[in-house]
Amino acid sequence: MPEKLFRVALREALKEEMERDDRVFCIGEDIGLFGGSYRVTEGLLDQFGPMRVVDTPIAEEVIVGSAIGAAISGLRPVVEIMTINFSLLAYDQIVQNAAKIRYMFGGEVTVPLVVRLPGGAGHQLSSQHSHSFEALYAMIPGLLTVAPTTPEDAKGLLKAAIRTENPVMFLESMSLYNTRGEVPDDDYETPIGKAAVRRVGRDLTIVGVSRQAVLAGLAAQRLEDEDVDAEVIDLRSLRPIDWSTLIDSVQKTNRCLVVEEGWTTYGVGAEVAAGLQQRVFDDLDAPILRLGGAEVPMPYNRELERAAIPSVDDIVREALRVVGRRVAA
Repeated sequence: MPEKLFRVALREALKEEMERDDRVFCIGEDIGLFGGSYRVTEGLLDQFGPMRVVDTPIAEEVIVGSAIGAAISGLRPVVEIMTINFSLLAYDQIVQNAAKIRYMFGGEVTVPLVVRLPGGAGHQLSSQHSHSFEALYAMIPGLLTVAPTTPEDAKGLLKAAIRTENPVMFLESMSLYNTRGEVPDDDYETPIGKAAVRRVGRDLTIVGVSRQAVLAGLAAQRLEDEDVDAEVIDLRSLRPIDWSTLIDSVQKTNRCLVVEEGWTTYGVGAEVAAGLQQRVFDDLDAPILRLGGAEVPMPYNRELERAAIPSVDDIVREALRVVGRRVAA
């Protein structure tokens, strides 16, 4: 399979779905002439024109509200929000309308809407552009929430999201846009609701959320030097959660660490830890540990920002705690 950039895999998914189904269109700020803030939509305006690649004013609530109306009317909009922080301006539309309309109309009306949400820190974009708000969307019934970490999954999950009849919050870590990976040439979907076992191990399970799944894989390599064999699970789908894969893994390893970039208080890791404790309590040989970002607004200063995000070193340290190894202060 050819290797492609994460951003290119997303672009291919959009292009192929727009070619396959003329109901699919993109809408958002700077996605047309500028090619998108992260160059994901580059070239789509030239191919599909301004009726299907719609540049908008800076008005997130209007963008999402218009897309919801279009989805109800039979189209399949893909919204790009410049950063997940800005989606808070459209939170009312997403939670009160997109998530609830199918339920409120007894299933007679669907909302086949995708909202692409770049997020995460590491680029000195400061507090209003850098957070990981996965929990804000994963907690809402009626929304599907996914977070791909490989170019293959970026393309496959975006295709699956566009084709479903439900609203999908599509979380993209900005730190992954320039990563490379193999992407199949044929048409395929990555199933929503299915986690990926990235590494098989026996001593503990590390569950990673979004980019932290990638760092968990690097930490697992480091843990080999400590004679610790870690299994790494890329959660990939935050709602619904693939409890079956998580249960099978923890029943085998008997230990678990959950890692996310967002805040741990009320975070995705809290839900995973609580859910596993309910389901596999008798199989646990140690408490489930959670690792997340520092509970502060994201700093602008480069070193402070780095300190606020879980690193490979942090994951290794917490993994050693889970397996009962003494860790130097």
